[in-house]
Amino acid sequence: MAISKIFWKNKTVLIAGHTGFKGSWLSIWLKLLGANLHGYALEPDTHPNMFEVSGVGKIIKSNIGDIRNYNKLASVVKKCQPQIIFHLAAQPLVRRSYKDPLGTYQTNIIGTANLLEAARYTKSVQAVIVVTSDKCYDNRETHYAYRESDPLGGYDPYSSSKACAEIITASYRKSFFTDCHTAIASARAGNVFGGGDWATDRLVPDCMRVLTQNKTILVRYPNAVRPWQHVLDPLSGYIILAEKLYKSGKKFARAWNFGPGGKNTKNVAFIVDKIIKLWGKNAKWRTTDIKQPHEAMLLKLNCSMAQKHLLWRPCWDIEKALEETVYWYKTYMERPRQIMNTTIEQIEQYMEDSE
Repeated sequence: MAISKIFWKNKTVLIAGHTGFKGSWLSIWLKLLGANLHGYALEPDTHPNMFEVSGVGKIIKSNIGDIRNYNKLASVVKKCQPQIIFHLAAQPLVRRSYKDPLGTYQTNIIGTANLLEAARYTKSVQAVIVVTSDKCYDNRETHYAYRESDPLGGYDPYSSSKACAEIITASYRKSFFTDCHTAIASARAGNVFGGGDWATDRLVPDCMRVLTQNKTILVRYPNAVRPWQHVLDPLSGYIILAEKLYKSGKKFARAWNFGPGGKNTKNVAFIVDKIIKLWGKNAKWRTTDIKQPHEAMLLKLNCSMAQKHLLWRPCWDIEKALEETVYWYKTYMERPRQIMNTTIEQIEQYMEDSE
């Protein structure tokens, strides 16, 4: 299904987490489609960051606040009267969750409840998408690709917090949104990468950070298999799902997987080798021998439901996705003032490729 430019024109949209990596890309895309944007999030927690280098603050009415602060969040939701809400505000890192489990749980669980509660009392809201993670599943690390109906779980605090966010979303949907016009869905995406991510302990940004310093890349788990995808792939799914929720309501109010095709499910070593080849300049990598906390070695998603009912398809294969990502970072290094134009060009190219 192609993304409708007509539908989004003048729609009032609130993006919780607009200062983050995915939130910034989503903001730019929706602005291109003609939406009126409001955001609620903490200040960006890396420097540089996608929000600032791309000038996202110029295209969105930005409200800085903590998702855990219900009163402030509810005030912003009431003031902007959104028709559609995307909830991406989260503590998004597995390794950070080991260092700050309580903060992770408070942000990802209570923060989700706060947003749904605020939406419950705002009559303008017709669609809410809660973005969780593919790590919400009770992952047995087999070659089985998880479906939306499979059991939730989570070994580490991050993964379990996302499972809890899914349970809370389903509970709110059944308890408070069955007899009203607001439709609630959740979206579970795989390992996302793209230009503008400078988070620590994520493979692609870690690689780009090291390569710009002409150092050797240290890899934690070279054989770990992940469902890799460019950030525009799941975002396209969220955008399509939001339109479906707005138009058809309860029919699409449920959990959805948005992951890559099977050919994009690769191990870490494959990804690093591709990045090095694209980067050039005699880059190298090696495995680190520093003891690491537990991370799942194998995870796959079954996205047949989104493909069948939303007519959504992942568009860029792993080679194209990495090529566009490395190009974005090189552009930022060489021509930083052009980075918003480069971002827009990549979104427009993606939309053309997906038609």
